[in-house]
Amino acid sequence: MSVAVHSLASAADRRARGAVAALFLTNGAILANILPRYPEIKESLGISNAVYGLSVAAFPVGAIVAGLAAATLIRRFGSAKVAVVGTILTGLGLLAAALSPTVLLFALGLFFGGAMDAITDVAQNAHALRVQRNYGRSILNSFHAVWSIGAVLGGAMAAGAIALRLPLPAHLALSAVLFSVVSLTALRFCLPGRDDEPEEYAVAGARVPDAVPRRGLTTRTVLVLGALVIIAMAGTIVEDAGNSWATLYLTSLGAPAALAATGFIALVGAQFLGRLMGDGLVDRFGQRVVARAGGMMVAAGMGVALVFPGVPGSILGFAAAGFGVATLVPAAMQQADDLPGLRHGTGLTIVSWLMRLGFLLSPPLVGVIADATSLRAGLVIIPVAGVLVVIFAGVLGGRPGVAGSHSHASL
Repeated sequence: MSVAVHSLASAADRRARGAVAALFLTNGAILANILPRYPEIKESLGISNAVYGLSVAAFPVGAIVAGLAAATLIRRFGSAKVAVVGTILTGLGLLAAALSPTVLLFALGLFFGGAMDAITDVAQNAHALRVQRNYGRSILNSFHAVWSIGAVLGGAMAAGAIALRLPLPAHLALSAVLFSVVSLTALRFCLPGRDDEPEEYAVAGARVPDAVPRRGLTTRTVLVLGALVIIAMAGTIVEDAGNSWATLYLTSLGAPAALAATGFIALVGAQFLGRLMGDGLVDRFGQRVVARAGGMMVAAGMGVALVFPGVPGSILGFAAAGFGVATLVPAAMQQADDLPGLRHGTGLTIVSWLMRLGFLLSPPLVGVIADATSLRAGLVIIPVAGVLVVIFAGVLGGRPGVAGSHSHASL
């Protein structure tokens, strides 16, 4: 009987892995469809860099406001359903932002989209970690690699829409409908049962007693969790630079609109390659070494690009930054989810929630610096983030954590 259940679970795991990959792809693509069109929206609204930075910060504000609700929703409805509904609502929020005739409505649309994106993010990562535990080996980086594929796809769709002069409302309506259909289809193949049940019981439909006691929360766990949040925030700060400022920065260097969009595409494309290679690199060298090397690449690559400004060098700098942060967020999420003294899923939710402070704080900070001096000076935040990773990477394990095991990090 146990063999039969294991066989069914293995088949379900393979289907679920493809379904979760589809959810990550839609999440990356939906947001990426609007990012290269931010300059068009900024121009149509006639706003300054500082106001623009504050407006796009509404997206992470919404994420922070709603992020902690994800755990409750997941426990009640299941991570797969929450991820799919969140995907659909994220697309609608970004469409509303694109249709907004005023700065306030634009910010409100981004606020709603950010709130739904935060819930989607926690839910899809929770389901991904559930699948990973069944596989018994690290596959989380591969899901985040697919997210990067989605981001490249969305950026390419936006660049194509710009080249074809497709109206912004029609473009984002098409994106929302297309990726909503993909996510609804993926839902059919996600894992059944409650997220906090071992899969052999979930497949059989049995209830699982809460028989495993939790160890008390220690100061060391709190400090490690804080360091993991900083590492994840550094990753989001670099990602946001590509999301919110890469196109504008390349435009300021004289790049035409279609070429300016490649700064964002270079960052997420290199990030995809890094995540595609990430599981193998972590298996060989460990999370700590990979993270520190990535932080050095971010600091050096984007640092050189800012010291010697130019369109080709800046595109390469954004690419180096994207490759350098490729494994940071997955590493922080996975280790936080395994921290002793925390209920299952608590560490993941906290890291996912607080790391969005990077998305919240960096746009207005860069905008204010850009208005006071230059956008080039504002983007110094990218190499600074790389340095922070090098400093705090010591909390990551020297060896990759096998699903279900704890990493032995040093403070």
